[in-house]
Formats: sequence, C-alpha cells, structure tokens
Amino acid sequence: MERYLIVIEKSETGFSAYSPDVLGCITTGKTPNQTIANMQSALAFHLRGLLEDGEEIPKPRRVASYLDAERDSEGEEYLIAHIATKDVVPERVRN
Repeated sequence: MERYLIVIEKSETGFSAYSPDVLGCITTGKTPNQTIANMQSALAFHLRGLLEDGEEIPKPRRVASYLDAERDSEGEEYLIAHIATKDVVPERVRN
C-alpha cells in the first residue's frame, strides 16, 4: 500500500488540498477533515483515471523531498497528512 502526502491550506472559503506527487489532483472542503475525505475520493478517481488511460501510477517520494518544498514555501499556513491508496489501486497494479 502506498501513502501519498497531501498538503492542506487555508483558503478564504475553507481549505484546499493537493498532493505534490499526483499533479493535477486537487480538492476543497469546509473543514480539514472534510478536505482530507474529499482528497481521498479525488485521489482514488485520479489514479483510476490514470490506469484507464494506460499511464503509470506515480510513486510517492520520500519525506525529505517534502521538507525541501516546505523550505521553499512563503510562510503560508498549511497542514500535511498521508492518504493510503489501499482500495484505490488494486494490489496487482501497484507491484
């Protein structure tokens, strides 16, 4: 099972989230918990779409690479979380 880091940022209307490892996969929510749940659904949808299009599933990077991104941030407030891909991508496809 892979675990993707997501970055959750405060917005004017709630929160937004994205995964640095899965470009183009973003979502929003009114609360951090709702945003995480929405991101799990968005990630599942996005990864399944990649599979249907015959594209590779991106591998999550190591935590150190996220620390590089944090050093480059401009002081924005954010949260991070990991979302597991269990039930998102069948085990036989991940290997």
